Amino acid sequence: MKNSTSNQLASRRSLASVLLTFLGSMNLAITLLLAVSIAAVIGTVLQQNQPYADYIIKFGPFWFEVFNTLGLYDVYSTVWFLLILVFLVLSTTVCIYRNAPIMIREMTNYGENIQLETLKSSALSTQWTISSNADDLVHAATKLLKHNGFSARLSETKERSLVSGMKGAGSRLGYIFTHVAIVLICIGGLIDGNAALKFREMAGLLIPETQNIPANEIPEISRLGVATPAFRGNVSIPEGGQANVLFINYKDGYLVQNLPFSVELKDFRIEHYESGMPKSFESDLLIHDKRLAKPLEQTISVNHPLIYDGYSIYQASFNDGGSLIEFTSWPFSDVAADKGVINTAVGKNSAFTANDKNWILEVSDFRLFNINPSAIEGKKYENVGPSVQFKVRSNTGEAKEYLNYMLPMQREDAYFYLTGVRSSPAEEFHYFHIPVDDAGGIDRFMRFQKKLGEEAYLRDLAQNKLDPSLSLPSKESAQIVDAMVRLAMIFKSNGFEGVVSEVEANVPEDKREEVTAVYVRVLQQILGEVYVDLLVEEGVDISEGIDPLKTAFFDDATAAISAIGRYGSPLYFQLKDFEHRQASGLQITKSPGKNLVYPGCTLLILGVFLMFYAPQRRLWVFVQKAEKGAEIVLSGTAVRNNADFIKEYEIIRDQFNRVFKG
Repeated sequence: MKNSTSNQLASRRSLASVLLTFLGSMNLAITLLLAVSIAAVIGTVLQQNQPYADYIIKFGPFWFEVFNTLGLYDVYSTVWFLLILVFLVLSTTVCIYRNAPIMIREMTNYGENIQLETLKSSALSTQWTISSNADDLVHAATKLLKHNGFSARLSETKERSLVSGMKGAGSRLGYIFTHVAIVLICIGGLIDGNAALKFREMAGLLIPETQNIPANEIPEISRLGVATPAFRGNVSIPEGGQANVLFINYKDGYLVQNLPFSVELKDFRIEHYESGMPKSFESDLLIHDKRLAKPLEQTISVNHPLIYDGYSIYQASFNDGGSLIEFTSWPFSDVAADKGVINTAVGKNSAFTANDKNWILEVSDFRLFNINPSAIEGKKYENVGPSVQFKVRSNTGEAKEYLNYMLPMQREDAYFYLTGVRSSPAEEFHYFHIPVDDAGGIDRFMRFQKKLGEEAYLRDLAQNKLDPSLSLPSKESAQIVDAMVRLAMIFKSNGFEGVVSEVEANVPEDKREEVTAVYVRVLQQILGEVYVDLLVEEGVDISEGIDPLKTAFFDDATAAISAIGRYGSPLYFQLKDFEHRQASGLQITKSPGKNLVYPGCTLLILGVFLMFYAPQRRLWVFVQKAEKGAEIVLSGTAVRNNADFIKEYEIIRDQFNRVFKG
C-alpha cells in the first residue's frame, strides 16, 4: 500500500516537473514571442476593426472569408491571440519562479569558496610573489577594488586571504525585470483585449447589430453596460448636441457602449493649410455627470485628450453635423413640371415624385470649403466654394451618387456649374458641365433643354421656321415634320449617341453616312431655331446677329444637353442655400490594462539597460603566505562584454603592479 502511494506521488511529481519544465523552456518562450510578433505585424499592416464591406472591396470574397476565418480583422481580440498571451504569461511566470531565486542568490554570492587552481587557470589571471606583509597586501587589494567601483568582501583562513570583488550585480535584476515586464504587459493586454466580449459572444449573450438604426432602437443583446472593463469606440457629436453612448465596430456589425456620463460639444473649430488639408482642429466639450457639482469643461485637440474617471476622450476626426440644405430642383425630362424647392439636411432622406415615379434624395455630406489647384498664375490654390454630396434612389432601389458645387467654376473662357455623377463609391466622379448665362445662373440653359422636350412647340417650329429644302428620308410634308420632331426629342433624351443609334437601326449601312450628315444639319437647324426663339423671349436684340459669348453658350449648352441622358436623375438639384453645422468625431477609450502596461514598459527599459549596460563583473585577489613574503593571484571574469572587461582588467592589473613595485 505504501509503495502504491509512493508511486502515485512520484508520478504526480514527475508530471508536475515535466509541465513546469515545458512551460519554463526557452523554446516555448521564443515560439510564443515570435507568434506575438507576427500578430503585431498583421495588426499594424492590416487596418483593424473596419466595416466588413471595406474588406470585401479590398480583398474580394474569397480572401475576405479566409482572413475572416483567421480573425485578422481584429487580431488582438481573437481567441488564438488571447491564448498566446495566456501561455506567454504562464511560461514567463514559471521562468521567474524557477530562476529568480537563483539569480538573487548570485547577486549576493561573491564566490568566496573559489579554489586557487581555478583562479590560476582562468584566462585573465596574473600572479606575483611579493616580499611584503600579507595583511598589508590584503588591505591594498581591497582599496584598489573599491577604487575601481567593485564592492569587496574579505574571507580569511590561517593560510590564505581572499578578497572577492563584484560590480554590476544589478544585471541579474535586469533578467528579472524584463520577465516581470513581459508578464505585466501581457496581463494588461488580456484586460484590454476584449476577452470578456469573446466569452459573452461564445455564450450567446452578445450579438452585434448589423442594421443602420437609431441608437435608442438597438436591442439589449447588442449593448454593453457601463461596467465593461475595457473598450475603444467612436461617436460623432454635432455642435450643441450630446451623446451618452458610443459605437464599437465588431465583426460585421457594431455594438453600443453605454457611458455613465454624457458628452456635449459646445463648439468645434478647424484650421486649414493653403492646400485645403486640415491643419488643426479642436473641440470644446462639457462632461455632464450626476456625480459632478457642475459640468466639467475642457478643450481637446489631436494628441491632447480629456481624461475623466478612467475614460480617455480623444479628438479623432470631424464631419458634417447635419447641415441644413436648400435645393432648387430643376426638371430634366418632365416638361410640364416647374422648378421647385426642397429643404433637407445632411443625413436625412427626402421623398419626391418625378415622371410619375417615387424617388428618394439621400444627402450624405456637405463641405464648406473645396480647395483646388488654381489656374491663376502666381496662385497655388483657390477655394471653389461649398459642395454637397447626395444620392438619388429610384423606387427599384438603384441609386446614383452626385457631387454638386454651389458656385460656378471657370473652364477656359466660360463659367459652368459642375455636378459629378457616379454609379458606385468605387468609381471616380464624371462631371456634367452646365453653362452659366449672362445673369450668372442656369435659367437660360434649363429653359433651352425644356423647350426641346415640348413636342407641340417643336412641331410648330418645324412647320413654320425650318428650311424646307432639307431632304429627310420621308416623302410627305407631314412625315418630314414628324421626323424633325422625333429627331429633336431623341437628341434631348439620348444626345448625339441616340441620333447615331436611330440611324443604325433604320437606315441601310451603305446610306448611313449620308443620312447621318443630313440628320446633323437638321438637328443643328432645330437647335439653332429653338435657341434664337429663346433669346427673343428674353428680349435679346438679335437683329445684328448673335454675339460670340451667346454663340459659345449655345455650343456649351448643346454639349450639356447631349449628356443629360447619362445623368441618371430626373431633376438637377442646385445648391441654393445652407446652414453649416459641424460635428466632432470623438474616440473614447477605457483601458485599465494600461496601468499594468506602463509600469511593465518602464521595467522592460530598466531591465534591458541593466542587462546590456551594467553587466556583472567579478575580481578575486588571492593572498597566500610564502617563505619570502606572500604569493598573490589576481583573476577576473565577466558575464558579457568580455572585450571591455579585458581592458578594465589590464588597467587594474597595472594599478596592482605599481602598488607592488612601490
